[in-house]
Amino acid sequence: MKAKVIGLLVTVSLVAPLLAGGSARTSEKTTQGRVRFVPVRVYLDSGDKPLAAYQFELKARTGQIKIVGVEGGEHPAFQEAPYYDPAALMNDRIIIAAFNTGNDLPHGRTRIATIHLQILGDTEPQYELKLIVAADTEGENLPAKLTLETGEQK
Repeated sequence: MKAKVIGLLVTVSLVAPLLAGGSARTSEKTTQGRVRFVPVRVYLDSGDKPLAAYQFELKARTGQIKIVGVEGGEHPAFQEAPYYDPAALMNDRIIIAAFNTGNDLPHGRTRIATIHLQILGDTEPQYELKLIVAADTEGENLPAKLTLETGEQK
């Protein structure tokens, strides 16, 4: 399954410029450096309270990135791909949100999303991750902690 997703992402990145009237080659700036795909896993720790809703923003402070895919989280309550703002993608950032009104909700640290990035060039991106809101089943704000991990899981 993972190989199919990566294959699809590579195909889209090669075909999209052709459809836009360009070529499958990257710009002069990026042909000099590397082009690679990296998952960024986002975790939220809600402590001992159930997590019912969240919204966060991710962007790169340094480095050149393109967001190429978004997956849901590890807990069944958030396994579906979350909502995101397509307009934010134009600025190489993403705002993601999800909610669940069910009874089986995660507690503690859980992966809420995986964002797939295409990194252009040799500069390793430095990410800025901002929690906008995290709420429990009563709609009350949670003092949650948001973190990320990059690269392949081992």
